[in-house]
Amino acid sequence: MGATNRIQRRVPKPMNCRKAIFRAAILLLVSLLGAHPAAAQEPRQGPLPAPTKREVTRIPVETTPEAPPIPVEEIIRRLAQKEEEFARARAGYTYRKTIRVQEFGEDNKPSGEFQVTTEPAVASDGKRYEKIVQQPPSTLRRLPLAPEDLEILARIPAFPLVTDQLNKYELTYAGKQPVDELTTYLFRVKPKQLERKIAYFEGLVWVDDRDLVVAKTYGKWVTEVGDVSTPQLPFTLFETQRENIDGKFWFPNYARSDDTLNLKSGEVRIRLTIRWTDYKPVAAASSK
Repeated sequence: MGATNRIQRRVPKPMNCRKAIFRAAILLLVSLLGAHPAAAQEPRQGPLPAPTKREVTRIPVETTPEAPPIPVEEIIRRLAQKEEEFARARAGYTYRKTIRVQEFGEDNKPSGEFQVTTEPAVASDGKRYEKIVQQPPSTLRRLPLAPEDLEILARIPAFPLVTDQLNKYELTYAGKQPVDELTTYLFRVKPKQLERKIAYFEGLVWVDDRDLVVAKTYGKWVTEVGDVSTPQLPFTLFETQRENIDGKFWFPNYARSDDTLNLKSGEVRIRLTIRWTDYKPVAAASSK
């Protein structure tokens, strides 16, 4: 196209009507192709919007999903084996967990936050606990919080569907759904029976269709007396994502929950996020 234009500039010739129409059509086509969305750079993602009023996320699923190429029972059995493997492997890793609670003002902008970073540690008696390694001063204005208020989050299992717990759940296949670059099998998870002192997961799990591992979960922990939540906060529903660590383990790396706190002074929209970072095998971490 460029070479043709250069020749035309050197030897100008009068164009008849047909040529003029043809050239105009070509130029229009080129301009349209150049403006195709695929050629445009995607804008950078800005800050996350303030949480809306509490609302249960409805996940659209197929009413009569097409059967997967692998029997559903086999998918469930293998994902439970992987959950068991990952739970054991994660006990041999150190990592940093950062919990952040934000409150939002009427302008939907963050007006304060509480943040604490912990690492798994072992006490002299052999018991594991969360050691605080960083805690900036809280800037929350309407919600007093302390690390102890979030201790219940440390006791929630990261892998609910391990093999020895599988018989306590009812898993229903709900079809295929994409999750980022993955194709996943979606399952509804519900405890068969609730207990007073033991919490069970209820929600959705997305299982990678290639490795048959849980890539994402959305749901809550429930008991016979109600949903599990922290004493000071209403958070119950969490979306939790996982990432591949060392090419073989899928560990949680991000969780988020949005909610509204009802105070005497009015409603306060709040958000809780948890990030797990710096996964390292214990031996490698201790040698540094």
